[in-house]
Amino acid sequence: MTTLNSHGLRFAFGTLTALPVRVSRWDRGTARAGMLCAPLAGLAVGLLAASAGALFLLVGSGPLTAAVASAALPAALTRGLHLDGLADTADGLGSARPAEDALRIMKQSDVGPFGVVTLVLVLLAQVAALFELYGRGWADGALGTVVAAVTARLALTLASRRGVPPARPEGLGAAVAGVVPRRGAAAVACAVVVGCAAAGAAVGGHGAAPHHALAVLAGLGAAQLMLRHCVRRFGGVTGDVFGALAETAATVVLLALSLSAS
Repeated sequence: MTTLNSHGLRFAFGTLTALPVRVSRWDRGTARAGMLCAPLAGLAVGLLAASAGALFLLVGSGPLTAAVASAALPAALTRGLHLDGLADTADGLGSARPAEDALRIMKQSDVGPFGVVTLVLVLLAQVAALFELYGRGWADGALGTVVAAVTARLALTLASRRGVPPARPEGLGAAVAGVVPRRGAAAVACAVVVGCAAAGAAVGGHGAAPHHALAVLAGLGAAQLMLRHCVRRFGGVTGDVFGALAETAATVVLLALSLSAS
């Protein structure tokens, strides 16, 4: 079990981040452990991004610079794969083509108009929300960054649960589709919601706990709606869909936190 957990952590960090972690096993058991550990990869990304944003704010830059730093670093720490997946998924969904043709469009290396517009709007939304959070103080901005990153990877855990099929027989989507037991996914989700609520209470007092819990649930709800639509549209999930789910969840979390009372 310890060996499997070790390989699972390597799988999570090696596939969901650009950190120098080598994935040595790709079997279903390792994929299951890895996707259950996905929020931990999000925690690492979130802490690094939050540190960058808080540092800019603490040395005297404005909240806009801090917001841009906290939005840019997660993209760098994933080599832009999640944003690329978001753009490809937007192109596939916007094509109004049959599933097979839409999947072919998603595999093309170029980015179409739907993808470009989606990327611009999502990044603007993330920076605007982070600007609002950092405007309240470095702790609010940093915590929002971490909660968004953890929720983004939790959305991938839930998308890997049993009953969600792959759209293709190859790729990351096929490797992780259906590997996570429903009870395991639910347990990880509950742990993340409770943890984020506790972090919110530690930073903003007990009144902030429900705001952070609801923000996580809002992000997961938006990702699940996207997941259902993609499964219906493409016949299952792909690596690109996973990227779209992560960016959707993160963006909704940040918007929800920015709209909550300070």
